[in-house]
Amino acid sequence: MFSDMFSLKLQNKRASLNQQIIKQMRMRAGAENLLKATSNNKVKEMVLLELSYVNSNLQLLMGQLEGLNSSVEVYQSSQETANIPLIALGLKETKEVDFSTLFKDFILEHYSEDGNSYEDEIADLMDLRQACRTPSRNEAGVELLAKYFSHLPLMESRFFSPNRQTGIFFTWYDSFTGVPVCQQNLSLEKASILFNMAALYSQIATRSDRQTITGLEEAISSFQIAAGILNHLKETFTHTPSYDMSPAMLSMLIRMMLAQAQECLFEKTALPGIRNQFYSLMKMAQEAAKVSEIYDQVHQSMIQTPIKDNVPFFWSTMSQVKTNHYRSMAHYFVASALLDHQLGPSDDEDQQEKTLSQVYDRLPEGRSPLDILKKKDERERIGKAHIRRAILGHEEALRIYSLCHHLNKLEVLQDILKASHQRSLNKYSENENEEEFADYTEKTTPQPMKISFFSAKQRWTAPRTIHLRPEDRDLGFTLKGETPVQVVSLDPLCQAAADGLKEGDYIVAVSDTDCKWMSVSEVMRLLKDVNEEGIDIQVVSMMDSNPPMSATFCGNLPKTYSMICLAFDDDDKNPKSRKVTKKSSFISWGLKNKLKSASTLSLPTADHSGALPWNKPCPTFPSSSSYNNDSALY
Repeated sequence: MFSDMFSLKLQNKRASLNQQIIKQMRMRAGAENLLKATSNNKVKEMVLLELSYVNSNLQLLMGQLEGLNSSVEVYQSSQETANIPLIALGLKETKEVDFSTLFKDFILEHYSEDGNSYEDEIADLMDLRQACRTPSRNEAGVELLAKYFSHLPLMESRFFSPNRQTGIFFTWYDSFTGVPVCQQNLSLEKASILFNMAALYSQIATRSDRQTITGLEEAISSFQIAAGILNHLKETFTHTPSYDMSPAMLSMLIRMMLAQAQECLFEKTALPGIRNQFYSLMKMAQEAAKVSEIYDQVHQSMIQTPIKDNVPFFWSTMSQVKTNHYRSMAHYFVASALLDHQLGPSDDEDQQEKTLSQVYDRLPEGRSPLDILKKKDERERIGKAHIRRAILGHEEALRIYSLCHHLNKLEVLQDILKASHQRSLNKYSENENEEEFADYTEKTTPQPMKISFFSAKQRWTAPRTIHLRPEDRDLGFTLKGETPVQVVSLDPLCQAAADGLKEGDYIVAVSDTDCKWMSVSEVMRLLKDVNEEGIDIQVVSMMDSNPPMSATFCGNLPKTYSMICLAFDDDDKNPKSRKVTKKSSFISWGLKNKLKSASTLSLPTADHSGALPWNKPCPTFPSSSSYNNDSALY
């Protein structure tokens, strides 16, 4: 009940902000028209001053609206949770509509009856629409919207003829920008009701109790239904003028709903407890890697123009944090499987070899899965490399978390990220051998990346020098990958693109600094304080027709590629208008996969009792599991 009251209050604030935004936009339109019409220089100066004032107010209002959109996640705070927060959609706002005059005139004109005799029925319909403006955040609210939606086709066929001007305008506000959209037909009304049904299901999902199997199943189902409704909206209403229902935005929202459903499925798998056993840990590693890959696809969708200009920064930052967090967890689980377990006489050698070969896309030259399993030194070296990757990934997740002040309000997320980081540090300390690890770091750690990238088997272009000059502190591209760092999301109109930079290029030097083996965060630090004069970088391009594959692990799923969500319908057949994101050079989904993965996972939870969650005793898996019941719980 308290959550519904809070949600209603949030809606009222958003409606008030929408009205203020409309007022400022009207003032701006009037000032721009006056600026075009006048030739008086003094008047132009006054209008320009007024425009700067109005634009400043608009930016402030848009910032407040983004803050409210970021607050939709408070819908799940009716109970204290120790899970990573999820994102819910906000409802679209609308104005009141009076049907009475239209219906009464129509009845009198076509049936020669007094429309006043149907006042009660007309009032019931208007009350139903009014109730749909503030539905409750539960199944009853969804049923209310579905009931009104079922009336709309009947109303449209009877009262809203395409050849007749009704004089009734349906006004709905964009849920991200607050910009109003107005139409006389019912298409906008139907599309907006569907969008709100999907938003309600996403809010139901975020409010589910994810500490129970039943609550997680409810969250998974609700997110899947929300994605289905959004997909139906995208396929059915293809020309909706509201930007939050454009094909590009809907494609991104569908991905986000499915990613969160996958995350909840992972939590459901991990909830009974994870055994500290080779097969169990490897399965968890594969599943965590899959969650990371999906969130990376969501993030790539969010940072494309024009979506990135309207999606709250909170959302894109959260998806980036989860990408790094789950990727680091995958490394941690592989490290634990290799460091905590040895191949014993009673173990199934063939099964372990098969499991390990499915985890990796490609192993370094001279190494086979069986060699890693049998040779203790090799097993420890690979395990330590993974745990180091886990530590670096957790640190990157914490760094990204600190950049968004909306995320900083979510203390539970910070607790989980810190606990995960500490757990990896503890694992590193348990297996630390300074002399051995220093030797491995020097000679072996870069080996997987050297074999995958800078080897005689690959054909490379000669290094090219590109001059970077920031425009409004923006270099015009983003970076991704482990080492070497790859250029993605390149703005074709930026200075770097004009100077010859291409999407997919690898950065090998920044000024005089060799960065072939530097991570994304290290390269970003080199580019962070570039002045107006700019800086030179050196890049190379891969000439091989085959995509690069890393010596890192993958899940039991078919090889997949993420499609960048652009401002066009996914059904667009023009190949030049499509972009495909490069496969991550860190975790990919292998060529050797023969089994299908049945779930997705996430693990660490915030511990408010003072102890780390991974040190708590966990219940065992059901007895039907094939796991060894004598194994210690992890």
